[in-house]
Amino acid sequence: MKTLTFSRFGFTLLGLTVLLVFTAWTAVLMGPSHLGPSEVWSVLLGDSKNAPAIDIVYAVRIPRVLLAILVGASLATSGVIFQALLRNPLADPYILGVSGGAALGAIAMLSLGASFGFGYGAVPPAAFVGSLIAIGLLYLIAGGGSGLSATGLLLTGVVFNAFASAAIVFLASLAGMMQGSRVFLWLIGNLSAVRVDVIPWLGFFLAAGLACSLVLSRSLNLISLGEEAARQLGVNTERQRRWLLLSSSLMVGAAVSAAGLIGFVGLIIPHLLRLLLGPDHRLLLPASALGGAFFLLLCDTVARTLLDGRELPVGAFTALLGGPFFLYLLKRSGPGGVLGEHS
Repeated sequence: MKTLTFSRFGFTLLGLTVLLVFTAWTAVLMGPSHLGPSEVWSVLLGDSKNAPAIDIVYAVRIPRVLLAILVGASLATSGVIFQALLRNPLADPYILGVSGGAALGAIAMLSLGASFGFGYGAVPPAAFVGSLIAIGLLYLIAGGGSGLSATGLLLTGVVFNAFASAAIVFLASLAGMMQGSRVFLWLIGNLSAVRVDVIPWLGFFLAAGLACSLVLSRSLNLISLGEEAARQLGVNTERQRRWLLLSSSLMVGAAVSAAGLIGFVGLIIPHLLRLLLGPDHRLLLPASALGGAFFLLLCDTVARTLLDGRELPVGAFTALLGGPFFLYLLKRSGPGGVLGEHS
């Protein structure tokens, strides 16, 4: 493990922050409405009298940029936590079915909540509960306290995702066609239906989850090397695992409730940054948050501008990138690789 110095920590996060800010500024400038950079500048400086331009910048583009940043950071940070706790670089909230559980909880509330007097404000808690249930099932089915098999984890995630998708389609049929179209957007992941009121809550859950994981980052370093070794060094692995799973569930639940099932962000970014920066979670956690925000923002900017007026769902775009990457990792693992090491 590389020595983490203050200068290395600071320069790494500063570089990622500059990259994210530049990408965010570019995303605000770009869009299918062909609003020019000079007009965007005028709107931001308060000099524009163009009401449609003001609405596009402040009601559409800036909230969407913020949503992409917060969702990407939440998914990438959760991916780091799962990969460390399960000691498996193939672990990811989407692949393991945690995102599917959150989506099922959210869709159940969207489809049936009105019948019981619940509004949209109940969707994030329902997504959180769904992600917790998925994590609980993951542990019970794939190994429990006897140690989590990597093969069992992947198979459990596949089965649970299939079940969650079927249940979501069933709920969509009960909700009717209008709700069904919203459900479809949830299944593929989408940032176009921005609700400004959810952005502060998403930021709160990200800040809470990231803060909790950073406080426990030294323990996470030890747990990722093996629970037996961590216990011998004085780490209360059961208690800290519960806190870390709680924090990751909060982030996944909030992200899914805001944007639907966006896959592979939590797989690609932590894996690449671990190769570049090393496995020290004191640096890897904040770097992955910034990297995930940059990655999803870049994907969303390309998805909404590539076809010049027609928008691609960002979840489909990340799947196109992440699917081959996952297969590459799986093939590279081989009999004695990832699956062999951590089973």
